[in-house]
Amino acid sequence: MAPRKKQNPQPKRAATGIAAEIENAGVVVEQPITQTLETNYMPYAMSVIISRAIPEIDGFKPAHRKLLYTMYKMGLLTGARTKSANIVGQTMRLNPHGDAAIYETMVRLARGNQALLHPYVDSKGNFGKAYSRDMAYAASRYTEAKLDPICNELFADIDKDTVDFQDNYDGTMKEPALLPVRFPSILLNSNIGIAVGMASSICPFNLEELCDTTIALMQDPDHDLLTTLTAPDFPGGGDILYDEAQLRKIYETGRGSIRVRARYQYDKAANCLEITEIPPTTTVEVIIDKIVELVKSGKLREVADIRDETDLSGLKIAVDLKRGTDPEKLAQKLFRMTPLEDAMSCNFNVLIGGYPQVLGARDLLQEWIAFREECVKRRVYFDLKKKKEKLHLLQGLAKILLDIDKAIRIVRETEEEAEVVMNLMIGFGIDEIQAEYVAEIKLRHLNREYILNRTQETQSLKEEIAQMEGVLGDRKKIRGIITEELRQIKRKYAQPRRSMILYDLPQQQDKAEEEIPDYPVHLFFTREGYFKKITPQSLRMSSEQKLKETDAVIFSQESTNRAHLLFFTDRQQVYKSHASDFDDTKASVLGDYVPAKLGMEEGERIVCFVAVPEYTGYMLFFFRGGKVAKVEMTSYQTKTNRKKLTGAYSGKDALAAAFYVPEDREFLLRATGGRALIVHTGAISPKQSRDTQGVAVMNLKKNAVVDTVVPFEPQMLGNAHRFRTKSLPAAGAIPKAEDVGEQLQLLDAPAADKP
Repeated sequence: MAPRKKQNPQPKRAATGIAAEIENAGVVVEQPITQTLETNYMPYAMSVIISRAIPEIDGFKPAHRKLLYTMYKMGLLTGARTKSANIVGQTMRLNPHGDAAIYETMVRLARGNQALLHPYVDSKGNFGKAYSRDMAYAASRYTEAKLDPICNELFADIDKDTVDFQDNYDGTMKEPALLPVRFPSILLNSNIGIAVGMASSICPFNLEELCDTTIALMQDPDHDLLTTLTAPDFPGGGDILYDEAQLRKIYETGRGSIRVRARYQYDKAANCLEITEIPPTTTVEVIIDKIVELVKSGKLREVADIRDETDLSGLKIAVDLKRGTDPEKLAQKLFRMTPLEDAMSCNFNVLIGGYPQVLGARDLLQEWIAFREECVKRRVYFDLKKKKEKLHLLQGLAKILLDIDKAIRIVRETEEEAEVVMNLMIGFGIDEIQAEYVAEIKLRHLNREYILNRTQETQSLKEEIAQMEGVLGDRKKIRGIITEELRQIKRKYAQPRRSMILYDLPQQQDKAEEEIPDYPVHLFFTREGYFKKITPQSLRMSSEQKLKETDAVIFSQESTNRAHLLFFTDRQQVYKSHASDFDDTKASVLGDYVPAKLGMEEGERIVCFVAVPEYTGYMLFFFRGGKVAKVEMTSYQTKTNRKKLTGAYSGKDALAAAFYVPEDREFLLRATGGRALIVHTGAISPKQSRDTQGVAVMNLKKNAVVDTVVPFEPQMLGNAHRFRTKSLPAAGAIPKAEDVGEQLQLLDAPAADKP
C-alpha cells in the first residue's frame, strides 16, 4: 500500500518560525554606547529640558501654562471657584501626566501655599505651606480654586493672535506656545527646576521695582539696575544681607548667591525668641531639628526649649532662653549655626527660542521686552486688520446710501436668493464681501438714519487705521504702549517689599569666642595620640583613666571649652582645633584618636601638643644640633580659621623637643656626651617666621647631639650656677655627684619612658 501523504505542512513551518523567534529572544545584540545614548537617552534628556523643567520667557514651564490656560478656558478668570478635582480633570486634556502631578503644580501656584510672591491661583481650603515640610495639602476633591485677578495680565489679548498656538498631545485641541504676559513674570516669582545636565533657579523680585526697572531699561539700555531693582523680594520675607558685588554679578551673569536671614522678635516677659519669617531655602521642621541637634550635642547651651507655634495667623517658632542669656548674641549664634541664615543660589537658565541660556537680569529683561514688542505688534496688526475689514464694509454701505430704493428693488426683483449678492455687486459696483454685508442688513435698518450713522464711523476708522499703521512703523510708540501697560499693572498689583534689606551689618565678633560655650574642662593627651576632654564633675565621679596597655598620659591641663588646640607633627605641620570640637567624655573611655579626628596623613606622628586660651606667648623648638627656635604664637593664628598649617617649624635639623611658654623661663638641655646646660629663653630673640632655623645655644662635641630637654626646676641640680652661662652658645658642664638632684634622673630614663 502506498504511503500516506502528509497533510497541511504550512502549520508546521509556522510553528517552526515561532520557535525560532522564541529561541532568539534572549540573544544580546552588541550596540555602541554612543548609539544607545543618541537613540534612547538624548530624546529623553531633550524632552526634560525643553518640555518640563526649564521655564520660557513668559515665566512658565509647560505644566504651569497648560493648567492656567485650562482654567482660563473654563471661565475661572471671572467666575466662581470650582473644585480643584474638576480643574485637574480638564487640564489632563492638555497635560498627559497624571492627576497628582497636575494638582501639585496647582498647589504651588495657589495663594494658600504661600510659595509665590504674586500667586496665580485664588484658592480655598488647605493647600499646605511652602515653609513646612510636614504640613500636607488636602486632596483635590476638598479644595476649590479660580484664577487670581493678576491673571488678567497673563491672558490679555490672547485671542488677538498675540502668540502662536500649537496642537495638544493628541491633536484634538490647541494650546498657546507662550502666554502674552504684560509684565516680566519671568523675574516676578521664584522658579526652580532640575533638568538633565542643567538646572534653573530664579529668585523673585518686587513687582513695583521690576516694572520701574523695565521702563528705565527701555529708555536707557545702560541703566544701572541696582538703582531701581534693589534686591530680590521673597514671599516668606526675611532680611537680605546686602552684597553689592553679588547682586551685580547676578544682574549681569545670572549666577550668584543671596544670603537671607530669618526675622525674629524678643518677648521679654516670656524670655523667648519668636521667629516669624525664615529663608526660602529651608522649612520650619529643618530649623527645629537642627537646633535640637545642637542642644543635644552641647553646642547650644543657651536654649531651654523650642516649639512650633505656627497657626492660622502664620509662621512662628518659639525658642525659650535660659536665664541670663543675651537674646541678641543667641540670635547671632543661631544665624551662624542653623539654616536661620541661608544662601539662595541663582542660576537664571531660561529657554530662549527653544534653547537654554543662562542670562543675567539685564539680558532677561531685554529678551522679555523684545518678546512683548512682538506681542504688541501682533495685537495691533490684528486690530488693524479688523478695522480695515470694517472700513471696507462701511465703504460699501455708503454706496448703498446713494440710492436705497434701488437696493430694495434689486433684492425684490431678483428671482433666486443666490443671485442677490451678484446683482447688488453689479448694481452698485461693490465687491462680494460688501454685497454680502448689505444683503444681510435687517429690513428695519433700511432707513437713511441708520445708514448715515454707520457711514459716519468711516472717518474715525480711517484715523484709527492711520494711527495703528504709525505704531507698527515706530518702535518708540510700541515701547510707549508697553510702558503705559507696566504703569497700570504697577498701580493695580504693586505690594510693599516683604524682604527687608540690611545694608550696614555690624562687624561680627570672633566666631570661636561667641559660638563656643565657656565652661571649665580638664584636657588629657596620651603618647599614642588619644585626647580626652572631661568636665570637673565627671572627673570627680571617676578619675581613673582608661588607657591602652602601652599608652600613658603625657599631657594634662585644666582649661576651658574655648581653648585652642595645636597638634605639631613630625612632618613640620600643625593641626589646629578647638576643645569644643571634641565631645565631653569620661575617664573610663579611651577618648578621641586625634590623627583620625583631624585627618592626618598616614604614618604622621604628633610630637607636641599645646592647649592655649589665646595666641600669646611663644613656641620653643629645640633641635638635636644645638639650636633653638623661638616663634611667636601669633604666627599660628589665621583669619580664615585654617585647620592645617605647613612649615610649622624648621625641618633642617631633627627635633629634640618642643614646648609652649607663656613667658620666658629656664630650660635644662642634656647632650649625649653627658653635658648639661641651663638656657634662659629671654636670651633668644623671637621670630615671626615659623620655619626659622633658630640660634645656636649649645656647643656640642663631635658626634654628640641634644638628647633631652626639660623645663628647669631648682631641685634638679645642686650647683645650678655651674650650668648657666653669660653668653650663648656654650658647651655646658658635666654634672658631678653632688650636682645631681632628685629629678635629674628623668634625663637618664629610657626614651620610651620620657614624656
